[in-house]
Amino acid sequence: MTVSMLGVATAIGALMVFLTQALLARQMGPAEYGLFASSLATVTMLAPLAGFGLTQFRLKVYGVEGWAANRWLKPSMRFTVVTTLLATAMVVAWALAAAPRDGTRFSLLVLTPVILSVLTVNLVSSKLRLEDRYTRMALNQMVIPGSRLAVALGLLLVPQLTGRFVALSYGAISLLVALSAIPQIRTMFRGEIALKGHGPRTTAAATSIATPGVAEVWSQAWAYGVYAALYPVFFQISTILIKYIRGDAQAGMYAIALAVMTAIYLIPATIYQKFLLGKLHRWAAHDKPKFRLVYRKGNFAMFALGLAISAAMVLLGPWLIPMIFGEQYRRVVAILMVLAVCIPIRFLSTAMGSALLTENHMRFRVYAMAMATFTAIAGNVLLIPMFDELGAAWATVAAETVLLAGTYYGVRRFTRMQRDDDDGDSG
Repeated sequence: MTVSMLGVATAIGALMVFLTQALLARQMGPAEYGLFASSLATVTMLAPLAGFGLTQFRLKVYGVEGWAANRWLKPSMRFTVVTTLLATAMVVAWALAAAPRDGTRFSLLVLTPVILSVLTVNLVSSKLRLEDRYTRMALNQMVIPGSRLAVALGLLLVPQLTGRFVALSYGAISLLVALSAIPQIRTMFRGEIALKGHGPRTTAAATSIATPGVAEVWSQAWAYGVYAALYPVFFQISTILIKYIRGDAQAGMYAIALAVMTAIYLIPATIYQKFLLGKLHRWAAHDKPKFRLVYRKGNFAMFALGLAISAAMVLLGPWLIPMIFGEQYRRVVAILMVLAVCIPIRFLSTAMGSALLTENHMRFRVYAMAMATFTAIAGNVLLIPMFDELGAAWATVAAETVLLAGTYYGVRRFTRMQRDDDDGDSG
């Protein structure tokens, strides 16, 4: 029932994102849309620095420690404030010192509140996941795509509005979402969490363990933070580099293709990051047979689902893309035909990577993402000057393949280490 509900919510959210991109692309045109999309991608790329992995770490520590994990709340709050200020300062510095004055600077500055919305949505979502309140979580996470769709409809009804209106609206929405999340975040940092799966609330466990400092939070959360910071670079860097190497119009073409892929990638992200993640941490610590069973079945199911969606995109893309986005975006079809290769690869790597979110083995996933990010940057720099947007697409395929290979290697290492530990305990 929970997976079904999350699936419906994900489908609705993906549809809203898709409709928003279609309306904006049609009304703004490739160049203006490319400027806006690349600016949003820049801010989104830096947003995970705010909190720097604490969302994932919090799910892990509550899965292992239960109620005693409340001891991490105060130092993590201080850590969140510092990292959020750092992320915001980086966007503002880039906008003022390096961004072109063709509207990019303005867009970057007014989109800065997106950092706060990403942070607060993640914080609230982690609290709701720990409480098994998946319906509320799904509804919360549809607020931003729903509001952005309203902006796109406004642009459709009043064509005189410009890309500056869109950027200002996105910034205002983000600020309102962040402010509305304050009550939930305040209760979370007070330790008022209705934690599920760990029995009734106890205070003895929390008081018998020393409260960690900010340095200890960093030592425990850095791997999650590095991964969270690398992923948007890995995924968004193509749009940004196309803008600076080729121009806004080409960036707009690629941004449309990436929007389609983003909607598709919500499927494995929802299953593993929104529904299973907290449970996987708990099973890895307390029910290893169940953890292994879910892992094996998940790999097969996600790869099969990825193949089916990839085939559907190849068959329907050449007909749907011009109809939805307009003839001026027909080149997007060729980009998506290349990116279709990534879908089963991404679905499988997401499922396989679930084994590397547990215990102390997150570093293997970080290594895989670091290699994939380097491949994405190098591939884009080499291929965009020669093949434009198609070069970026092939660089993405190469990066996704490296990510899958690195994840597989990390899982093999993880499995071998676990087997050695079990043999040592039996010996």
